[in-house]
Amino acid sequence: MTEYVIAHKQVGFRQIISAVSNGAAHFEPASVTMQSGSVEHRRKAQTLGSIPLAVITVSDTRTPESDVNGLYLREEIQKAGHRLAAYRIVRDEPAEIEAVLQDFCQTEARILLFNGGTGIAHRDTTFDVLSRKLEKVMPGFGEIFRMLSYEQVGAAAMLSRATAGIYKGKLIVSTPGSPAAVQLAWEKLLLPELNHLAWEEVR
Repeated sequence: MTEYVIAHKQVGFRQIISAVSNGAAHFEPASVTMQSGSVEHRRKAQTLGSIPLAVITVSDTRTPESDVNGLYLREEIQKAGHRLAAYRIVRDEPAEIEAVLQDFCQTEARILLFNGGTGIAHRDTTFDVLSRKLEKVMPGFGEIFRMLSYEQVGAAAMLSRATAGIYKGKLIVSTPGSPAAVQLAWEKLLLPELNHLAWEEVR
């Protein structure tokens, strides 16, 4: 039930309607505040502690030594007080992408971060594989990511098929493979809400 504060007393919505109807209470703008559910959720989410994440780079050419996105995310995850639970580079092949998705869903990682293979070229298949698997899609991630990308690269942002959603109780996030895109997604979207996202999975 949505709760409000009237004259410094916390009451329920039905109580408010009843009191106002009977003339026993009235609204005063300075003393009526809606408690934000998202604020409360974030407060609870902060109790999660260190969150285990997995990083998957989809690329036909990168190695652990040249995978700048993997190196960047590993450092950022640790810097934020979280843990890298699994890491792998896979080729942009549907079978390999699906295999790593299934494998990492068996690990302790609560959030799986894919980068690469989100464009519209023939070899870009990450979105196609993941979109068939997601049980709940989080469309706001892709929408906001493309909006922010537009500020950096202009109309080319529409070529990105960045996406996110839930599969087997894990949050799956997929971004383009350019270092700028990975950094944008991490700094502007993921890091600020990481605890909240992980908490939403299990509450």
